[in-house]
Amino acid sequence: MSWFESFILGLVQGLTEFLPISSSAHLRLTAAFAGWHDPGAAFTAITQIGTEAAVLIYFRKDIARIVSAWCKSLVDRSMRGDHDAQMGWLVIVGSIPIGVLGVTLKDHIEGPFRDLRLIATTLIVMGIVLGIADRLAARDEAGGKHRAIRERKTLKELGVRDGLIFGVCQAMALIPGVSRSGATISGGLLMGYTREAAARYSFLLAIPAVLASGAFELKDASEGGHVSWGPTIFATIIAFVVGYAVIAWFMKFITTKSFMPFVIYRILLGILLFVLVGTDTLSPHAGESAG
Repeated sequence: MSWFESFILGLVQGLTEFLPISSSAHLRLTAAFAGWHDPGAAFTAITQIGTEAAVLIYFRKDIARIVSAWCKSLVDRSMRGDHDAQMGWLVIVGSIPIGVLGVTLKDHIEGPFRDLRLIATTLIVMGIVLGIADRLAARDEAGGKHRAIRERKTLKELGVRDGLIFGVCQAMALIPGVSRSGATISGGLLMGYTREAAARYSFLLAIPAVLASGAFELKDASEGGHVSWGPTIFATIIAFVVGYAVIAWFMKFITTKSFMPFVIYRILLGILLFVLVGTDTLSPHAGESAG
C-alpha cells in the first residue's frame, strides 16, 4: 500500500465511520473504483482504532463518569441503581452479540462478505430500514392534526432487553454495507428512542467492540507480517483527526435534521453498484486480494 492510498483510505475511514453509510463498504469501494487492492478486514479494524480514539476523547466526560460509577458499583451495593453504573453494564451486555459473531464469522468477514453484490444489497436494504425508522421518529416528534406529539425514550430508560437488541443491531455491521451507526441508530429509533440517545449509545457501544477487534487484528498482523505498518499507522492518524470533526458535526446534525440524505445516498450507491456489476464494468470481486 502506498502512502497516497493510505491517506485516501484514512480520510474515507474518518469521514464514514460515524455516518450511517458504512465505513467498511466505502473502504472496499474506494479500493475497487481506484483499481487498488482491497485494504482488507485487518486494515479496516486497525484504522477503526483511530476513529474510536476520537470517540474516547469526544465522550471522555461521559466515559469517565460511567467507568467510575461502574467500578464503584462492584464493591458498593448502593451504587448499583446509579444510571451511569447501569450504563457500564449495559455497554458490556450490548457488546456480547458482536463479540460472539465476530469470532464465529471471522472467515466470512474476511472473504464472502466483501463481495460487491452483497455490499450493494446491504446498502439498499439498510437504507430503507433507516428511512422507515427516521420517518417514525419524525412522526412522533412532529405529531399531526389528529396525533399528539409522542415522547421518545432517553438512555435513562434503557434496560437489558433493549441493550441486547442494540447489540444485535451492531453485530449486523460485521457485513460491509450495513453500517455500525446506521444499524444501531435504526434499531434505537424503531424501539422508540430519541435520535440523540440512539446515536450516543451507538458510539459508546462501539468502543469495546472496535478496540477488541483492532487489538485482535494487531496481534494477527504482527505475527503474520501482512500489514504495511507505516501507511496503516498514517491512515489511522488521519482517521482519528477527521473522525473527531465528523462526530462533533454529526451530534449537532441529528438533533434537528432528518437522516433522509443518508438514506437516499445509500440507495443510489447500491443501485449504482448493481448496475456496474451487472454490466461487467466492475467485477464483484474487484481488488479482492488484500494489499
